[in-house]
Amino acid sequence: MSKFEFPASIKSRPVYGTLEARPGKHHLMIADAEGAEAIMDIATPDLMAKTHIIFISRGTDYGDKLRALNPAIFYEGPSYAASVPRIQRVLQDAHMGLQVYLTGTEGLMGQAMREAVDAGIPHTAIQTEHRGSVARRMQCVHCKGITEDVETDPFVCAHCGLNLFVRDHYSRRLAAYQGVCIDAEDPGNVPEPKGIYE
Repeated sequence: MSKFEFPASIKSRPVYGTLEARPGKHHLMIADAEGAEAIMDIATPDLMAKTHIIFISRGTDYGDKLRALNPAIFYEGPSYAASVPRIQRVLQDAHMGLQVYLTGTEGLMGQAMREAVDAGIPHTAIQTEHRGSVARRMQCVHCKGITEDVETDPFVCAHCGLNLFVRDHYSRRLAAYQGVCIDAEDPGNVPEPKGIYE
């Protein structure tokens, strides 16, 4: 199952919807892993004829299924980082009315949204749908390092080694949640790690 119902949280935490095909001459769909399912759910021949899909497989086999939808342009990248120049170029060359759809993991959607917002598209005009992993992209507030795909709370910062509490506070600018040292006042007093949503 690739859909997850996120529990209620603080205001800074992103809220995701369900993709809907919107009218427009140009469509940009950026997805990773199971996010491909959301694209397949709304795909029609008319929509695909006007769509540029940027897909990061993350070890899944959805690439051929997306290619079979016959989008106007299809790109499958090995990683989000490798896809950034293409995303930036598409946004740079975009015309008024471009419809942007982001789907898949929170890490992908947050980073791609930051690129779209930097290109002048209001975040409220960008559709998002979460599919797949609930792992988080975390920033250590102490060393500022980013750790990708965090699934447990607490976790060890990949950069400075501190034991970090997984907070719901989200930075749209960094496209990351914030992690704070959990044992600062009582070193070594660290609870057993558990899944973020357990």
